[in-house]
Amino acid sequence: MPLHRVLALSCLLALSVSQGGVASEGDVSTGQVRLNQLGFSPDASKLAVVENGDAGAFRVVRESDGETVLRGDLSAHGEWVPAGRAAAIADFSEVRTPGIYRIEVDGLPPSDPFPVEAEPYAALADAAIKAYYFNRAGIALTDEHAGQWARAAGHPDEEVFVHASAASPERPAGTIISAPYGWYDAGDYNKYVVNSGITMHGILSAWEHFPEFFRGRDLGIPESGNGVPDILDEAWWNLRWMLDMQDPHDGGVYHKLTNLRFDGSVMPDHANDRRYVVQKGTAATLDFAAVMAMAARIYAEYEDHYPGVPARMRAAAESAWRWAQENPRVEYIQPPDVHTGGYGDKAFDDEFAWAAAELYLLSGDAAYYRVFERYSAEPGIPSWARVEALGWMSMAHHRDRLPDDHARARIDDGIDGLATRLSAQWRESPWRVAMKPSDFVWGSNAVVLNQAMLLLQGYRLSGQRDYLDAAQSQLDYVLGRNPLGVSYVTGHGLRTPMQIHHRQSEADDIDEPVPGWLSGGPNPRQQDAKDCPVDYPSSLPALSWLDHRCSYASNEVAINWNAPLVYVAAALEALTPDE
Repeated sequence: MPLHRVLALSCLLALSVSQGGVASEGDVSTGQVRLNQLGFSPDASKLAVVENGDAGAFRVVRESDGETVLRGDLSAHGEWVPAGRAAAIADFSEVRTPGIYRIEVDGLPPSDPFPVEAEPYAALADAAIKAYYFNRAGIALTDEHAGQWARAAGHPDEEVFVHASAASPERPAGTIISAPYGWYDAGDYNKYVVNSGITMHGILSAWEHFPEFFRGRDLGIPESGNGVPDILDEAWWNLRWMLDMQDPHDGGVYHKLTNLRFDGSVMPDHANDRRYVVQKGTAATLDFAAVMAMAARIYAEYEDHYPGVPARMRAAAESAWRWAQENPRVEYIQPPDVHTGGYGDKAFDDEFAWAAAELYLLSGDAAYYRVFERYSAEPGIPSWARVEALGWMSMAHHRDRLPDDHARARIDDGIDGLATRLSAQWRESPWRVAMKPSDFVWGSNAVVLNQAMLLLQGYRLSGQRDYLDAAQSQLDYVLGRNPLGVSYVTGHGLRTPMQIHHRQSEADDIDEPVPGWLSGGPNPRQQDAKDCPVDYPSSLPALSWLDHRCSYASNEVAINWNAPLVYVAAALEALTPDE
């Protein structure tokens, strides 16, 4: 964006804040025009939600001269159950000329100012990746790369104890191993293989599907300029930790590297409790196998920079697969003396399907494809505990490698069927978002974006514009077109989370939280209510969000939630037509 437009938009945003303020629990007032606070590319679908008004029309006004550039009719009003509010839709997709605009509706305050411009989400994608740099374990963050969020190194993890639950003849309890690097998982300082699994798929898929978007982008990390795309440099920081979580004696993978209890709200270098690797399990081992098979094929392009690494990843994936074949139902059981995140899972068909898909695409061995066929249910919205859709995504991207037309048709039909259902939910929603009341769970904003990610797979296969527009609408919701009027990504938008549940952001004495993190989002179960000194503003699903550091149930951040943000932001930049 040209400098004069940056300054103009900044002034408008500052004026809006000074006039309206930012409620600490989000803006729960009604009667507003809600829209994506980061704006739109010229040829994107552009929708706003008009709450609780009785007007039938809207107008789009150019901010520079007050001229009305578009007049339109609102859709019929309908109640969006998750928020208990009536909503009508203003479709202003015809506005394609770059500039800064507002939407006006008689009887309501004007909307926030928003730009129409090229690459509205490029900086968002960069920040969402760089958030991982801010969560690196074992390295000091310097002023050069972290700015005001520079900090000392924490958790070198070069002397980690084997927990009794993870003991083996070759590594009895108390054995000291080294497992450095990696990303802190979320608001805490522990590292979990299962959650790294879905995270790595999102990051590596973003690169694999949209390499031209990421190639040459300078994220301002220590490795920038080394000849490897920064997104792969950042992913390598976590992959190298994951490799050390495999027991080299049998191929099994430890579930997590953790303290016995969560650290308090201190900086990483002040969190010095003893660390352990805890129990091997089938879910962790299969997620590891899938990630390493995927990474082996992706990093092969950069063999010169990572000599021997792709082969090492392949060997690690195959060794993990063999362990899982011999131990197909080893559920992670939290030991009684361990009180950190569980990530426990009782069903493993989805992990077998995903791992088999990635190993098939790496090796071409038909035996892996037969396992995928055996275990792969129809794709659903992915989560750390439900990963079958990840295998479908990889197969769809590499459909030319599938064994025959029948296999290709099955993948196409599965992806398109899910995208059709999601786009129907989107069209039927008065708020134009595919979320149902039951989708508002812990990490609901990741559900929104994972829905978008699957819609984008449908678009990539079929070119059906509805799927792309629905995905855009999902991102719009996260970036401000929600009933709270909050852009849920720290540092990106007019009203953003300021008190995320994130130990570094809590303890660093800096007013602004670490940027680029996606807040978990509304969660009506409010599991943290007993621990918070303030009340949630509402129990309605889409309003149950608390911008307070106490709120781990609605305002924590997590690596698996940021991954679909990276993917969707990049995808909309790469796929939105430039007509």
